[in-house]
Amino acid sequence: MSESKLQRRPNAIAGLKADHQNVKTLFDDFENTDDRAMKTTIVNEALEELSLHATLEEELFYPAVRQSIEDEHGVMNEADEEHHVAKILIAELEEMDGSESHYDAKFTVLAENVRHHIKEEEDMFPKAQTTNIDFEALGEEMRGRKEELLSQGMAATDEADMVAKSKGQGDSPAKAARATSSKTD
Repeated sequence: MSESKLQRRPNAIAGLKADHQNVKTLFDDFENTDDRAMKTTIVNEALEELSLHATLEEELFYPAVRQSIEDEHGVMNEADEEHHVAKILIAELEEMDGSESHYDAKFTVLAENVRHHIKEEEDMFPKAQTTNIDFEALGEEMRGRKEELLSQGMAATDEADMVAKSKGQGDSPAKAARATSSKTD
């Protein structure tokens, strides 16, 4: 990500919304091309964007919001679970080269899940904005952490470790489970 993109973000919520728009554009670009090389380039860019975004939310944004809002509907817990599912799909896609039979389907499912997550998250932003959170300072902290992650790299997630341990299932654990199930019937 270019330095100018990092500097344009005035506060935490504006930065997250910019990330959301960025990734939705990548999803649209993926859907609008049939070029295999272009699709893998788009997927790789989206996976990096999503991984950075999730890390910033989990480390900085969500803890600040959790401390400041009444979450009677469990929106923050649901967001955690949505991140978990996305990180599993991200880890599986990172193990793929784009030639696998489920590559496009897996990325499409990730895009659908993330679009849903974005809608719910953006519905929560107005409630978060009624708190005493200093979104300017939080945005600055998130920008600094993002720069750090970009320069030092991202640590493997628990989901990536889990996916790495399940090697040998091909490009789709669901497909592998179905094949195993049909052998025992």
